[in-house]
Amino acid sequence: MRAVVLVGGFGTRLRPLTVTKPKQMLPVVHRPMIDWVLGHLAPFGIDEAVLSLGYKPDAFIEAFPDSTCAGVRLRYAVEPEPLDTAGAVGFAAREAGIDETFLVVNGDVFTDLDVASLVEFHRARGAEGTLHLTPVEDPSMFGVVPTDDAGRVIAFIEKPPRDEAPTNFINAGTYVLEPSVLDRIALDRKVSIEREVFPAMAAESRLYAMSTNDYWLDTGTPQQYVQANIDLLSGGRRGRAYLGIHSTATVDPAATVERSVISSGCRVDAGVIVHDSVLMDSVTVEAGATISSSVVGSSALIGAGATLDGAVVGDGYVVAPGAELAQTRVPEPA
Repeated sequence: MRAVVLVGGFGTRLRPLTVTKPKQMLPVVHRPMIDWVLGHLAPFGIDEAVLSLGYKPDAFIEAFPDSTCAGVRLRYAVEPEPLDTAGAVGFAAREAGIDETFLVVNGDVFTDLDVASLVEFHRARGAEGTLHLTPVEDPSMFGVVPTDDAGRVIAFIEKPPRDEAPTNFINAGTYVLEPSVLDRIALDRKVSIEREVFPAMAAESRLYAMSTNDYWLDTGTPQQYVQANIDLLSGGRRGRAYLGIHSTATVDPAATVERSVISSGCRVDAGVIVHDSVLMDSVTVEAGATISSSVVGSSALIGAGATLDGAVVGDGYVVAPGAELAQTRVPEPA
């Protein structure tokens, strides 16, 4: 089976980290985010992924010169202009000549979903489209999807007020679609899959959904991005635990690193404390600095004695010695 992977967004919630690279190329425990996403799909027989590209497409093409990632063949579909979610799916699928059942995934979602079970559920019901649903505490930022006992979608409600949501099961960003869905997507304008295509399919009783309680995380904010890294370090629900400190990083024995990723080429000096944070490649942290719940971009310098708490530091940025950054982003996104 083939998959369309949506990776064309601007990643605005992760700026300034996404000023220099697209969100799905940000590292998660020493591998690009897209590598983890495709690595999860490969064991289920997804042998080709069509990357629906928009923002900084060359970053993907240059990163995978042999057009393979995590054992999955890659094809590229670069949107001539932003086409919204359904438009992106339609453009990529047509570019790749998809004419049979296919998978759609969001390239910034981490999940342990059994994709084979979702496909089986879809086929057993003769659905035109099937969604994966997951429960969340606050559904107001997502598409809420009430279903009947057979899994048929009753309605598709995009981002309802929290106290008006009919359920806390939300669209988790993985879909199985029949090629007939492409006929629902106009060629000459932006089309939203959440606001236009799915509601129309639900109204015709052609849309189904399967809910699970698998691990699921939207990595779209700095806090969620850090959490995606930490969840792989700790193991637990994600299985094996991965090493956070890269073999080429230099960490002084008198430094403390807890629940954090220290990427390749980093230097962490004596007396430094790093916890619940991600340092991207070639970051230097000088003596006595403290970094907590933060993300530090590539080649940044954190001066001696500086304190970062809930901060996001862009690539190459210099934090002055003794500076205190709390719940802020530097440089501030434009």
